[in-house]
Amino acid sequence: MEKKVRIGIIGTGGIANAHMRPYTSFEDVEIVGACDIVPGKAREFLDKYDLKDAPAFESAAELVKNVRMDGVSVCAYNTAHAECTITALEAGIHVLCEKPMSFTIAEAADMVRASRKAKKILSIGFQPRYDYMRQRVDAIIQSGVLGKIYYIQSGGGRRRGIPSGTFVDAAKAGYGCLGDIGCYTIDECLHAVGYPKPLTVSAIATDYFGKNPKYWPEADTFNVDDFSVALVRMEGDVTYIFKQSWAMHSDSLGDTLWLGTEGGIKLTKGVDEHNKPSRYMYYTDVNGMHIDSVIEPSIPFNAYGPHPVKNVFEAKIRGFVDAVKTNGPAPIPGEEIIYNQAICDGIYRSSKLKREVEIVIPAI
Repeated sequence: MEKKVRIGIIGTGGIANAHMRPYTSFEDVEIVGACDIVPGKAREFLDKYDLKDAPAFESAAELVKNVRMDGVSVCAYNTAHAECTITALEAGIHVLCEKPMSFTIAEAADMVRASRKAKKILSIGFQPRYDYMRQRVDAIIQSGVLGKIYYIQSGGGRRRGIPSGTFVDAAKAGYGCLGDIGCYTIDECLHAVGYPKPLTVSAIATDYFGKNPKYWPEADTFNVDDFSVALVRMEGDVTYIFKQSWAMHSDSLGDTLWLGTEGGIKLTKGVDEHNKPSRYMYYTDVNGMHIDSVIEPSIPFNAYGPHPVKNVFEAKIRGFVDAVKTNGPAPIPGEEIIYNQAICDGIYRSSKLKREVEIVIPAI
């Protein structure tokens, strides 16, 4: 019988359930423990999944000390990501850390250093990477057909979609919409072009909706951003315009764009709660004529069988388990996402200081 991968859960809030559902469906995975700083919460979480023999603890340190594990999912609140991740890595355990990677760029660098020192996987939870059309668009851009990419713009945003709990508590979340969905936006835009190094950022963040009881019932305790925009200058003369919102009086902040010297791609954002693109367009010139093409999905499938559907969150968990079984490489490595974190850090600092700031990537 194949040896099962022993997995622990650090932090048993809402997102931990999205990790547990795939884990408990995999025949080659065993959940062997969990922890949460709220007394009794981890025990209740494990019992919900009928894991009564798996021990529960109130700290990551206790969990890694008392339970033999191959890997852990770090599902704690944002500002605890670095501490929990480093605790697990130093104990010789592979880590899948939820997004955002951390709160500060210094923390992200410490996480990567710990991963390298321990020679263990550090993968970051950006499950949209597993979306079929996202992968196909990335492949078009990475083929070089657009020529030199000189301008990138994010779009989307929620008309209404402010979450609650730790998401709107700066002490735990660090960021608001920037850390919740903004980091996804950054990854969508920049992974496709190989994450050029960010150099400077000028940003503005506001909280007009979260602070207004007309739009948010917990306005008196809301203390994070619900909207942010930024101009990011990057190596290679690449300009990146970032936009994200939890709430606004519009159905979208616009389209996502990659403009190159030989062509461009535009993702027209839909208005559903997940902000999925509703249309994918490719623009170029052929023999002096403007060509506007719709990018259509071409998923291989058996015409007489079921249509293949990929659950991107399950794919993320499966990718981590498979990497643990082979000792790497990390599916979404911390070394790459550190640039994502550097931009989040820069946007936060610039919005607080109300001026442009330099982005300095610590040595790792």
